[in-house]
Amino acid sequence: MTLAALAYRVVLSSGWQRRLIAAVAGALSSLAMAPYNLWPILAITFPVFVWLLDGTGSGRSGLVSAFASGWWFGFGFFLAGLYWIGMAFLVEADRFAWLLPVAVMGLPAYLAFFTGFGAVIARFLWTPGPSRIFAFALGLGSMEWLRGHVLTGFPWNSFGYALAAVAAFAQTACLIGLWGLTLIALAVFASPAVLSDKFEATKRPWLPPAIAALVLAVLAAYGLHRLATIETGFVANVRLRIMQPNLPQDQKFQTAAKHAVMDRYISISDRASAPGRQGIRDVTHLFWPESAFPFFLEQEADALARIADLLHGGAVLITGAARLEEARPGSNEARVYNSIRVVGSDGAISATYDKVHLVPFGEYLPFQNLLESIGLEQLTRVRGGFSAGPRLRTLSIPGLPPAAPLVCYEAIFPGDVIPEGPRPSWMLNVSNDAWFGLTPGPYQHFLQARLRTIEEGLPLVRATNNGISAVIDPLGRIVNMLPLGQEGVLDAPLPLPIEPPFYARYRDAGALMIAALFAAIALLARRRKFRIASR
Repeated sequence: MTLAALAYRVVLSSGWQRRLIAAVAGALSSLAMAPYNLWPILAITFPVFVWLLDGTGSGRSGLVSAFASGWWFGFGFFLAGLYWIGMAFLVEADRFAWLLPVAVMGLPAYLAFFTGFGAVIARFLWTPGPSRIFAFALGLGSMEWLRGHVLTGFPWNSFGYALAAVAAFAQTACLIGLWGLTLIALAVFASPAVLSDKFEATKRPWLPPAIAALVLAVLAAYGLHRLATIETGFVANVRLRIMQPNLPQDQKFQTAAKHAVMDRYISISDRASAPGRQGIRDVTHLFWPESAFPFFLEQEADALARIADLLHGGAVLITGAARLEEARPGSNEARVYNSIRVVGSDGAISATYDKVHLVPFGEYLPFQNLLESIGLEQLTRVRGGFSAGPRLRTLSIPGLPPAAPLVCYEAIFPGDVIPEGPRPSWMLNVSNDAWFGLTPGPYQHFLQARLRTIEEGLPLVRATNNGISAVIDPLGRIVNMLPLGQEGVLDAPLPLPIEPPFYARYRDAGALMIAALFAAIALLARRRKFRIASR
């Protein structure tokens, strides 16, 4: 079957066949995301999406058909790419397993609305020929941006991450960020759709794919040059250690297991990482993951005493830990925060950061009182949910330059990871992906956190329960890492930051310029079409 014949069949499809084609194309597109990183597959699936939109009309019924095609594409994409979220509901299966189908199907169904409305915007700007590729990229790209912001935002697996998986391509994020990469990915990988066009619509159908290939070559050349010319510097006299305990998630909830948990943490933390090394005595700063304890640290004098004994050589511990704030005057409710705590060698907690951007349904319930009244609760089982910290802020850690702390999910938001005020020198991300086991989820989370280093020009120290823990330089290069599902420690120096790149200074200005260019091309083509039609 020729490409034109295949496109013709997709364009003329209807009913369940059209829905199936869209869903399968969307599901296959998820292979472009971590851990598979098969980004060239988008050069097959995006053209199918374009052909589906070719088969819709421009009137009201056509826009409805475009929405349906986009929704089914998005549903397939998110279902295949986010199925692993259901694993969290099996940690305490007796309480939460009944919600698994709702989460696995409901979240993709909701997120697919953004893809559906993106298809409507694209179809509204649609003109036969190459210009429709820019309409496609603008429509889908604008809704991807909206997906990353509306209702607290969920930019997970935005299409730009297909390019971020390649280190050379990813460097362009220092100029245009994730949203600029998303626009480019949509246009580049949709361009082969014109190869099936008739001569009347596209006189040189080879030209758009050739330009797309040139764009990828330019991105690669820029990235390779940047990687080759910017060297990694390191902070003097700083030796970091990240402890990855690989603790099963169900144990983290068991208060009765608190002594076993502390035994595990201390034993792993003091391991010699190589012959001739002396364990914790070789390091200046030790990192433990998010929500490390099945108790409130400040209420456990014994745990703090054991930490002080571990750190007796002068090291500093930075750890994730739930924090209890007693009820304020006039209130009967105590507050619980998902926090990062800094503990000195004397066992005293010297600094705290409270997570600002909480996970809906995981750390708090939207419409909390209503949903709790019918028996629902968030997965963390904190009655009333976690409270959000007031704002992003720098964290002061003895012996280290100022850090931008990020708890788990907070690292996925481009342009919203650095606090206002003086620029920090590095980012700290503590996380706990053990909720999701050995699935694609932790790989996707790691890639997203890694892209923040390129956008911001700042190194990242990432400490997780079951992986992936790593120290990453300001260009996204891995200094050292521990893979998913492995217990152990990693030792590494702290990379120095580089000068703030364009994205760090001007945020989405680069992406807006790309969007404006795409809009101008699409609108000019549409205007030209109406002029010809009116003659």
